[in-house]
Amino acid sequence: MPDARKNDLSRVEALIFDVFGTVVNWRDSIIVEVSKAAAEHGMPEGDWGRFADEWRAWYGKSTRELSSGEGHWRLVDEIHREKLDVLLAEYGLADVMSEEAKVDINRAWHRLDGWPDSPSGLRRLKSKFILATASNGNLALLVNMAKHADLPWDAVMSPDVYGAYKPSPKVYQNASKLLGLNTDQVMMVAAHTGDLEASARQGLATAFVYRPLERGADNLVEMPDTSAFDISATDFNDLADQLGCD
Repeated sequence: MPDARKNDLSRVEALIFDVFGTVVNWRDSIIVEVSKAAAEHGMPEGDWGRFADEWRAWYGKSTRELSSGEGHWRLVDEIHREKLDVLLAEYGLADVMSEEAKVDINRAWHRLDGWPDSPSGLRRLKSKFILATASNGNLALLVNMAKHADLPWDAVMSPDVYGAYKPSPKVYQNASKLLGLNTDQVMMVAAHTGDLEASARQGLATAFVYRPLERGADNLVEMPDTSAFDISATDFNDLADQLGCD
């Protein structure tokens, strides 16, 4: 990949963010929502961590296929519902949950909680930079999530806005264009190295944020090699410190 450390960070005017895992704690949030719904429908016990992981894995597989031009175009809400129906049947919940209940649990992805540093850290970053999403989540999902988790975005961008799924180059190119900026005026912020590598290939600056608990306390994410990225931070407040925010 390009040597991202050659970027002139003084040119950066906007930060665009991966959301699932970087800004919000999707796994714990989904476990709480699913376990509550299951208990309300007569199933207080279950491996809800595995449920969450399998649901998330389907999202990853489906969006990668769409990014490469495979399959029919659909939004993440639809992708989530596809796998939810399979999982509910597997866990014996399909026949006891109403359609209304299924719709509500599918919208659990709209109600994900942020990491503890997300609201405060993002506000510090917002004092100096434009903040926007660069997520594979659909627009309604991201807007509702921002309301729920107190995420102070200046702009919400999604596949139904920029017309592609990560890691397609179109995401990073179109996100920059929509903000009226060149790619070297934009920094991609993510907890996933693949996202940063893809954005660096399009000329964006890069900031890695370490989220060791994304996969759960029993499956800590190892710290990767971040030497190719412009910044490596422990959380958003550390990122704000490194970028000179108040």
